[in-house]
Parts: sequence; structure tokens; C-alpha cells
Amino acid sequence: MIYALPTLAYSFDALEPAIDARTMEIHYTKHHQAYVDNLNKALADFPETAEKPLPELLSDLERVPEKIRLAVRNHGGGHVNHSLFWEVMKPGGGKEPAGRLLGEIEKNFGDVLKFKEQFGAAAMGRFGSGWAWLAADDSGQLSVVSTANQDTPLAEGKKPLLGLDVWEHAYYLKYQNRRKDYVDAWWTVVNWERVEENFIEG
Repeated sequence: MIYALPTLAYSFDALEPAIDARTMEIHYTKHHQAYVDNLNKALADFPETAEKPLPELLSDLERVPEKIRLAVRNHGGGHVNHSLFWEVMKPGGGKEPAGRLLGEIEKNFGDVLKFKEQFGAAAMGRFGSGWAWLAADDSGQLSVVSTANQDTPLAEGKKPLLGLDVWEHAYYLKYQNRRKDYVDAWWTVVNWERVEENFIEG
């Protein structure tokens, strides 16, 4: 299986002012591309492993050959995480969740504001590089989790529904060290329809 960058559904400048065009371009064409290239390189000599779906590999890294396990964890995680990241944002997004997803958020967190506060705390509390996530377990129960580097909730048996990249390369050109400003602005571009689809798809 040869991996490639997913096609963006919007232009590099479409998420401004929350995310500037230059950051989007570098993030997508340089950082994400590097994860794809290094993942393909790692899998090239392991065809049996390469045939398996990437989420399956990341869900059970112990079954990945030790020689490429770290590469799959880092670069495979980078590819999966970023592919989701682009999908859960859109121009003109940022309204409130609705439908079944809203009901589950209210059930698990109390209300949307409390969920956003908990999610923001996870994003701000991640020391160094990593992600904040809204994830669901096999029963559909929602939780907010944070992972380091390019680790994914898949490794914890959870499905990522919404993810925020808090690596500095995701925001430093515009926000410098002001991660909170980036987190706050990001809510204005969240594609809640896609997040609900992720939840319903189970």
C-alpha cells in the first residue's frame, strides 16, 4: 500500500484568519508530506505489513516488525493524524455541534462549553509537541485525551473524532508562543458536520 497526501477540500488561505495561508502550505506540503514519504520508505521492505490498513497497525504496534515499529508509530501516526486534522476544519466552520454528537457531548461533558474547556485544557497542558483529541471508545462513550508527538488514540483503543495539532509548526508563524490564541481561534474553523460523521461511522 503506497500512501499519498490526501487532497485538501479548500485552498491554503481558506481558513484565515484562524490559520494563515503560509502555515497551511508549509504544514501540508512539507510536514505532512515528510510523514508520508518516511512511512512509505519504512514499509517498502515489509510488504506483508504494508498490506494492512494503517489504523490497524497503529492500534496494535506490537504486531509491527520491531525494525520499523518506531517509524510506523511516528510517520504513520503523523499521516493518520494530519489526514483527520484537514478534514475536521473548513471555511466558515465553527458553529456548534448538533444532532447525535451534541447529545453525546452533553451526556459526557455537561454542555458544549464544558467540553471546549476540557479540550482546551488538554491542548494547553500538552508539554512540547502533540495533540488534543475528542475520541470515542467501542461503546461510543466520548472522552478528551491528549497524546504526545504523533501518537494517536487508536493505540488506546479509541477512535479519534476531532483532533487539534499543537506542534509548534502548526501555529508558530502566526501566533509565535501564544498557543492559547491559536487554540481559541481554531474553534472558528471546526467542521462539526465532519466530526459528527466520524462519530456516526463508529
